Amino acid sequence: MATGLLRVAPPEELLRPLAVPERLLLGPGPSNVPRRIRAAGARQLLGHMHPEVLQVMDEIKAGIQYAFQTQNRLTLAISGSGHCAMEAALVNLLEQGDTVLVAINGIWGQRAADIARRLGANVYELLKPPGPAAAQTFGALHHPRRVLHRGAAATGGAGRAVPPVWLPAACGRSGIAWGSPHLHGPAGEKLLRRKTKPPSFYLDVGCLANYWGCDGEPRRYHHTAPINSFFSLREGLALLAEVGLESSWERHRANCTQLCQGLLDMGLELFVEEERARLPTITTVRVPEGYNWEDITAFLMDNHGMEIAGGLGPTVGKVLRIGLMGCNSTSGNVERVLGALRDALKRCHRSRL
Repeated sequence: MATGLLRVAPPEELLRPLAVPERLLLGPGPSNVPRRIRAAGARQLLGHMHPEVLQVMDEIKAGIQYAFQTQNRLTLAISGSGHCAMEAALVNLLEQGDTVLVAINGIWGQRAADIARRLGANVYELLKPPGPAAAQTFGALHHPRRVLHRGAAATGGAGRAVPPVWLPAACGRSGIAWGSPHLHGPAGEKLLRRKTKPPSFYLDVGCLANYWGCDGEPRRYHHTAPINSFFSLREGLALLAEVGLESSWERHRANCTQLCQGLLDMGLELFVEEERARLPTITTVRVPEGYNWEDITAFLMDNHGMEIAGGLGPTVGKVLRIGLMGCNSTSGNVERVLGALRDALKRCHRSRL
């Protein structure tokens, strides 16, 4: 019997079937996902404390340790985006009044500095080309307790622009976070010696470590985890283990080389000039003179069902970003994106000014 209490009718758009177009995602992320991983995410949902789920979590930990070549017992996955993982690193490593150096190489370094300031840290930014000399000079002046470097994968396409070896020796005693998924250096030391609890309960690595079985104690409920995402992550790591790290590295390297050469053959200019500094997963190319980057990306989407991206932060309007990640890193996809770009440069409007 109707009660007349409803004020909002069922949305018409939700009464139609979900429509998701087929697209080739060759931007900086997300990228297309293998069928096996998608199928894993559609498996029957289980409770977040069921023994079968805890077993999957243990398998994920083993896969992460393989992927990052670490035997650190404090290995876990954060239930959130890559940005969430970066924030977790900062929230757990920094306390009020800590002095921290952030080597900035794009928007993510800027965000790391912003987050650190919100946590009450004294933040110094290394904006000059990074290297041992710059770090040693900074260390002599400020004696930072933390050195943080967030790579330029999402903005400039340069990888490991700050060599990870020299940072702890030159500037810090505790931890480095670079890339979102992991920490380097004796970061666990800091976690044990904190004077205050991390300001975020959700991102408290001490609590998360218990849920992930890293501390040797009985596992306790922390948050209701995304179980189907765990299944998908487990399968992604399984695929990597089956292929092998070195084979995966070589495939990405070879396809990046093919892409870079193809772009150069078209007369385009690569944003990262030094070959060894380029990421094998993200290639940045300068927007050709006279073209609007938005015209090019829109043309590829509309006419080729393909996504590439423009710049982000300091590189907005300056570059196009092409991603070759995971199952998308194939020679065939390199040829597809090169062909689409040739088509775009012929047919997009070009200013003569």
